[in-house]
Amino acid sequence: MTKRLVSGVVVLASVMLVCGLGGCKKTGESSATPPLVSLETWDNIEKMDGKFCVSLGWEENESGQRQKKGFEDAFKVFGGEPTFANANYDPKKQSEQIDAFIEMKPRAIFITPSDPAGITQACQRAVDAGIPIFIADAIVAGVPATTSICSSDFRMGAWTMDYIARHLKGKGNIAMIDLPENEAWDLRGQGARFALMEYPDIKVVQVHHHDSQTSISPLQAVESMLAAHPKGKLDAIWCAWDGAAQEGAEAIETAGRADEIITTGIDGGKHAFEIIKKGGPFKVTMAQSIYYMSFMDVYYAYLHLKGKQAPRFVISPVFAVDKAKLDALDAKFKPEDYDVPGNAAKFGWTPEL
Repeated sequence: MTKRLVSGVVVLASVMLVCGLGGCKKTGESSATPPLVSLETWDNIEKMDGKFCVSLGWEENESGQRQKKGFEDAFKVFGGEPTFANANYDPKKQSEQIDAFIEMKPRAIFITPSDPAGITQACQRAVDAGIPIFIADAIVAGVPATTSICSSDFRMGAWTMDYIARHLKGKGNIAMIDLPENEAWDLRGQGARFALMEYPDIKVVQVHHHDSQTSISPLQAVESMLAAHPKGKLDAIWCAWDGAAQEGAEAIETAGRADEIITTGIDGGKHAFEIIKKGGPFKVTMAQSIYYMSFMDVYYAYLHLKGKQAPRFVISPVFAVDKAKLDALDAKFKPEDYDVPGNAAKFGWTPEL
């Protein structure tokens, strides 16, 4: 990615805590609070008590399950009695769950938004009730959450599109599968389109705007793209998330066009890594620190409830994971555990974003 592109999308905030998966440091942090280097650091801490509530935007796929595990493991480390609810991508349902949590009067509410815009008012009601909220995997704009942790969706979209552009040496035809139904996910498509401003000789020949409420799957969308653009007319398919990249790669291989078309994805995790490591059209994923976001939200709640300063906004690390990186990883490590605090340093992985 060019320096001009990077400078155009990086936002620096003096209130941010700068975190890497190898450890965290906050200016002026008391020596009584050890830096988070690994889970073992916290074996003998004074744990939190009381009720906590966690509203998950979704749970059924790998990212949702990993978000939940990050919360569960963090409560084991830092204490507290969590109650979980799953909104299954429905912001109306999630708003109702948050309202029900407010009535429980927990010490804090943790939220992974189904759609940040769709739950804004419910989040504000929690704040107005005097309950601190901690957001993972998004920002709910306009709501003074105690801490929000997320990846830069815009920059992930820009990075993967830039990867495609570099692979094509700045010239070719591409298609896109974007995800506009969620405010945060839509930023990925916006970032991808921003990156294309640097590459006037790359043409977007087809776009599928995915909506989980419709019957058209990413597999079907890519099959349509392949039919509309025969051999030599399509070079890559940018995808807003790994599921689309995986289904797209399957369609490309079935059509016998794996030697000419690549896909890219965003999210990371065990299944994506397994497919990438096998080789094929799915070349790279922007692996978000999904477990890390949930785990660290509980850590910051721990700090907040102990009277210490917690960061208001944290951009979590993101890793570009391709076959070469997976092949080079020591066999004693499970690649899907890269985002457990401390593990990336052991892997020798450094974040791209």
